Amino acid sequence: MDPLALRRLENFKMTVGTKFQLYNSLFTSLPFHRIEKTGILLSLFLNHCEESYKKRLSPSQIVETFFEKYTFSKDPHEQMDFLFRFVQYAERQVVLFDAVEDAAFEDVNDLGGTGTLKQLQTRIVQEDKEEALARKLQNFAVSIVLTAHPTQFYPGSVLGIIHDLSKALKENDAVLIQTYLQQLGKTPLFKKQKPTPYDEAVSLIWYLENVFYYAIGRVLVEVKTAFPHIDFEKNPVIKMGFWPGGDRDGNPNVTVDTTRKVAQALHAAIIRSYYYEVRRLKRRLTFKGVDTILAGLESLLYQYNYLQSAGKDFTKQDILQPLLKIREILVYEHNGLFLSQVESLINKVQVFGVHFATLDIRQDSSVHDAVMLEVSEKTDALKNYASLPEEEKIGLIENLQANVDPALFEGITKDTLLSIDVIKEIQTINGEQGCHRYIISHSQTALNVLEVYALFLLRGWKKEDVHIDIVPLFETVDDLRNAAGVMASLYTNHFYAEHLKRRGMKQVIMVGFSDGTKDGGYLMANWSIYQAKAELTRISRDHGVSVVFFDGRGGPPARGGGKTHKFYSSMGRNISTDEIQLTIQGQTVSSNFGIISAAQYNIEQLLNAGIVNDIFSESDKFLQPSQTETLQELASVSYEAYKNLKEHPDFLDYLTEVSPLKYYSETNISSRPSKRGGAKRLSLNDLRAIPFVGAWSQIKQNVPGYYGLGTALETLDKEGKFAEIKHIYDRSAYFRTLVDNCEMAMKKSYFPLTAYLANDEKFGQLWTLIVEEYERTKKYLQKLTGASELMENYPVDNLSIQMRERIVLPLTTIQQYALICLRNGQNLKAEQKETLEKLVIRTSFGIINAGRNSV
Repeated sequence: MDPLALRRLENFKMTVGTKFQLYNSLFTSLPFHRIEKTGILLSLFLNHCEESYKKRLSPSQIVETFFEKYTFSKDPHEQMDFLFRFVQYAERQVVLFDAVEDAAFEDVNDLGGTGTLKQLQTRIVQEDKEEALARKLQNFAVSIVLTAHPTQFYPGSVLGIIHDLSKALKENDAVLIQTYLQQLGKTPLFKKQKPTPYDEAVSLIWYLENVFYYAIGRVLVEVKTAFPHIDFEKNPVIKMGFWPGGDRDGNPNVTVDTTRKVAQALHAAIIRSYYYEVRRLKRRLTFKGVDTILAGLESLLYQYNYLQSAGKDFTKQDILQPLLKIREILVYEHNGLFLSQVESLINKVQVFGVHFATLDIRQDSSVHDAVMLEVSEKTDALKNYASLPEEEKIGLIENLQANVDPALFEGITKDTLLSIDVIKEIQTINGEQGCHRYIISHSQTALNVLEVYALFLLRGWKKEDVHIDIVPLFETVDDLRNAAGVMASLYTNHFYAEHLKRRGMKQVIMVGFSDGTKDGGYLMANWSIYQAKAELTRISRDHGVSVVFFDGRGGPPARGGGKTHKFYSSMGRNISTDEIQLTIQGQTVSSNFGIISAAQYNIEQLLNAGIVNDIFSESDKFLQPSQTETLQELASVSYEAYKNLKEHPDFLDYLTEVSPLKYYSETNISSRPSKRGGAKRLSLNDLRAIPFVGAWSQIKQNVPGYYGLGTALETLDKEGKFAEIKHIYDRSAYFRTLVDNCEMAMKKSYFPLTAYLANDEKFGQLWTLIVEEYERTKKYLQKLTGASELMENYPVDNLSIQMRERIVLPLTTIQQYALICLRNGQNLKAEQKETLEKLVIRTSFGIINAGRNSV
């Protein structure tokens, strides 16, 4: 282990491991019924679980023998009460661990080391790359798009406690720590009702106001200090995006009113942030000529935000002009005193405008097609649309001149048409940056893209006024293979080419990892995206189009998460990195961006990655043609193995009965249904990727994060190609990152939990297949990396995962116990069934929330 990694590990052990053990003992003072006894018994239960799994006992046997050995309780009701109190206790241990890790972030991570802007600046100067950097920064930006996908969702009250507890832990304030732990004990960690899309938006706006506003402000100062010639007005460098309230795909709860309210909330949040900062500035800028200007700006912001009396013409220029005047006065009359504080606010206004974050609109292509058909049926627009071949449908759209009245329609058709109107409303109040992207899920043809353009024309927009980026989303393996052909058709379409000219010849293309992984498995999904990006880059460059890839990444590696910045620094020049755009969701929000220092650090890592990939790209470290052939073969073999598993006749039953999948929608952590469509019978096609991946995670098998890779490595090894794979691993940062993330998914697997299924009449064969593939993959990864254990090269992450997995082991055991009782309980009374189902749902919270370091 290198000295830096060793030092980080020692710091982690001291500032996280030791502190957690110390403050965990304070839980005995939490205001729960018989809390002291609960804490002692939970500790005994954890040790009992660990020892019992070594003896291959089942969760049912573990729970039953625990009550026999450590309690005098024979009453089922009292035993169930114990289990619920264990859950209550353990899920708060997860919150404490989150807070302790947050508090230790600056001690564990080198904020001026590899991947930071300080390190980048040093390298730029050393290698004489100032001119190359200046060119890169003319257009390059990192766009972070917050989504409310349900992989972790603490209520706002708990977020506040984590934030305050983390601060108290950092300052070692024992009195405050004790107080906040007591507050935590009385605060519900789950919601009795599903959140609305607006609730989800409010929770994420909390991060915008309390974390991103300050973190991005710091990064902008660092960027300006290191590279003073950059103009944030021309290129903000960092952009924020937002999906709650605009993401309609499969979520009937998102309406036009929701979209409007969320846009208003974003607008109010940024004005409020400016107002508070101006008030802080007033304490310093007390000079003649400055104080009156600042007071006027404060009054303007107050009236607009709290009295709503400024009208709709309030723009970022209304904020910038007085600040620029103040800057001028400070420079020429006051020796630049407190100039840095004014410039910091100017930077933020230039980046956040009056929109804070761009609200994206997203809908499925099938909805747009249905809208076109209904418009054709009920109006004179799009005559005979249903009967026309695709080429003639496109011709009809190109010549479309109509203004269809939404009042003629009902339901989703009406809402879809009105959503076009609300985009214009948002642009009027929040500026064009407030809402300028329309994303199309399941894009499969050029027509899918042009139908969205038609929506704007149907609502009376003039072609030259469609200031909207239309963004196709390609996710499944087949869609990714066909993506280049779809985009080539669009680029050669005169009608769409004219739109691109008006948008500066820039095309945003979204690629999604989640459904790709569900569809094709871990390796095939990642490789299909890599290949699609390379081909899309080539096609776009051939047509003079600057392509920007928007990555739909989830929290865990099985959904595109993991060491994300390493992917971006290893793409090579055959894949466009003009911008980095990615979704941040679930665990990723709280783990990478939950506190200001962590958010700043990870934003810098992304900026660094995009710049390094372009300016310092080393061709010998990127994939060569022969190597891509080898990886394609690996991906194909892996895909067949994963496909065979999915096609096993008991696959869906296994996931439904062994995991908490069918209870996912009842956890009340998301406004969106867990599956698309209204069919009662569950199918893999309708099942969303989040509950699919999440269900595997909760039973500690993480199949979408590795399955098929072991078979692929074994197959190519038998063909004598392992030396070539080893060479690729040693030279390619891209392939090495794929392997690293796979190891992370495997590290969080724990098969003793479900080992009782080995001899199960129905599921024994399937469980054995999964275990064998896990062991096969582990064996070959260790052969490939030369390591003796998984994640050996990431000792801090490794230890963090081990500690978190130990906290949740009682929860996963109790959840499996409840699922076994439900599966075997044909004679259960209604009350017993309801209680067990509640136990499954309640354990899900702690298990889900503990997974924050899966990124």
